[in-house]
Amino acid sequence: MTSNDDRTDLPVLLLYNIDPKWTPEETKESFQDTIELKSALCKLGHPVTPLPIYNTDLVTPLREYDPQEHIVFNWCEGVPGIPNSYAHVAQTLEEMDFAYTGSPPDVLALSQDKPQVKELLAQHHIATPGWRVYDSAQANGWKNFPAIVKPAQEHCSFGISSEAVVSTPDELHNRVAYVLDTFHQPALVEEFIDGPEFHITLWGNEPPEMLPPVEVDFAELDQPQDRICSYDFKFRPGTPHYEHIWLAYSELDKDQFHQLEQASLATYQATGCRDYARLDIRLRDGTFYVLDVNPNAGISQGGSVSWATKMAGYSYGEMGSRLVNLAAQRHPILGAEQGPLSS
Repeated sequence: MTSNDDRTDLPVLLLYNIDPKWTPEETKESFQDTIELKSALCKLGHPVTPLPIYNTDLVTPLREYDPQEHIVFNWCEGVPGIPNSYAHVAQTLEEMDFAYTGSPPDVLALSQDKPQVKELLAQHHIATPGWRVYDSAQANGWKNFPAIVKPAQEHCSFGISSEAVVSTPDELHNRVAYVLDTFHQPALVEEFIDGPEFHITLWGNEPPEMLPPVEVDFAELDQPQDRICSYDFKFRPGTPHYEHIWLAYSELDKDQFHQLEQASLATYQATGCRDYARLDIRLRDGTFYVLDVNPNAGISQGGSVSWATKMAGYSYGEMGSRLVNLAAQRHPILGAEQGPLSS
């Protein structure tokens, strides 16, 4: 179900990272995910060249390719050896004049700073859980329980486990101390919204479009502190969260859907997301609260982004091709050949 304006012959440079510190299983999974995306794009007609990044030198491998002849599919979560560097990847691509999929460096850097994102949401009157940042284990002044404690500048649910949800001042102080000692950064304390969670994929630019909502199904877990999208849920097979939390089709009524769509579009635009993003949103007492903004969301098969695009009628390859075509609009040659795209 590609758009009538989409080209399926655009040449793709598939950029991804392989960290030497990963386990053999993690490395194998990354290679497999890359093969699946490459195959899906090639099946539609895109010439695809995979380009793995193994170390801090991002520039040398890219120099082998002409920016005039490729669209970079930026599936690089960061540069191995440089923590939290996905904004650095986008900055390097811009400096080398590559057109690439996804958000620009400033938006990726913003998403890394959770307190700054929450301040921006508040400025735009977008609901987000009450919060406070602590750089000392003496987390005084917090009175709203239960609460959840997160590293203020991490992604991929690093630091998020059942222990991150706290119910007393002592638990709060202990968890804040854990974040400070483990991640060497401030702790973000949020009011814990114990309600349905939705992963919302949006794509396109002028205007963006919200794809069908994906709900996170916590029905098999009884305790509120387990009803979270933890690191285990995303990355550790065999753990209770991985085995008992599911993605499901959302069953919102018409009014709820409209309210969720308005909040999602406002968030996407307020934070400057480009091409695509995934939002994590919870519902409580008729209000949708934005928990997180991820402009560099994972797109492997089985994840919430690919779920949403499938629900919208796109195959996995068509999803990837749509992102390539959005990036092609910014290419000086391929974009001119392509003509305008709808979102």
